[in-house]
Amino acid sequence: MAKYLLIMRGTDESNAAMMANIGELMVRTREFIQATAEAGVYVAAEGLDDPRQGAVVHFGDGAPVVTPGPYGGTRELFGGFFMLDVASKQEAIEWATRVPAVPGSAIEVRRVPGEDEVPQETDARQDSQMLS
Repeated sequence: MAKYLLIMRGTDESNAAMMANIGELMVRTREFIQATAEAGVYVAAEGLDDPRQGAVVHFGDGAPVVTPGPYGGTRELFGGFFMLDVASKQEAIEWATRVPAVPGSAIEVRRVPGEDEVPQETDARQDSQMLS
C-alpha cells in the first residue's frame, strides 16, 4: 500500500461554479469520502479556505517576502485534498476520477513517499548547503 494525495485544483471560474453548487457538491463529497472509508483506503480529506484569506512567502537571496492573497498572476489554485492509502497509482487515479468536481477543475495525483524513501542522514557539508 502507498499513500497518494489527490489535490483539488481549480481556477477562479471553476471555484465560482463550485460555490454556486456548494450544497450538492458537499453531499457528493461526503458520499465520496464515505466510499473511500468503506473501501478501507481513506486517510484524510480537507478543503482550503478562500485564497484571499491566505498569503505566500517567497524566498530569494534576501529576507522572505510575504504576499497576501489573492495570489497575483495565479490562474490555478489548490482547493483541498484527499489522502488515500491504496495499492497502486492506477487505483489512486481510479479514485480521482470519482471525485465530485466542476468543469474547469482538475485533480492532481501525487504519491507520498514513505519515511524509508526520504534521506535521514546527511553529511555536515550537505547540511550547511541546505541551510544556506
